[in-house]
Amino acid sequence: MAIEATLILCKPDAVSRGLVGEIVSRIERRGYIVTAMRMMQLDGDRARAHYAEHDGKPFFADLVTFITSAPLVALAVEGENAIDGCRQLIGATDPLKAAPGSIRGDFAQTIGRNLVHGSDGKESARRELAIFFKDSDFVSRRHDLERWIHG
Repeated sequence: MAIEATLILCKPDAVSRGLVGEIVSRIERRGYIVTAMRMMQLDGDRARAHYAEHDGKPFFADLVTFITSAPLVALAVEGENAIDGCRQLIGATDPLKAAPGSIRGDFAQTIGRNLVHGSDGKESARRELAIFFKDSDFVSRRHDLERWIHG
């Protein structure tokens, strides 16, 4: 059993389309716990830090422009195997390849406007969570997590 934390971003297209509640609901119905949440307008420095692994790639500037174009909602999500579980829930990056029933498969239209980001591994999750949240932003919900794990 691996209890993990991951970053989920409801990107500007999810916020503008009114899908944040649907996304959070799917995460919670899957049994994951939201331990921090912020609605924010991302600045360029934070966006470049978030997408640092793509710096130098042809699409980097478009990623930064889009993610800073309107408010987003950042979530810290915890639970058993939360990283892979949330990525499965989100679906493939390309909505045309995302499984029906996944967030992107059900709601996203293009690869450039795919509604949601989820950390792709433990190191990424640690790095990304630190970009969006301070330690004081987290609320302990361990009692909920324990009840979830042990029934």
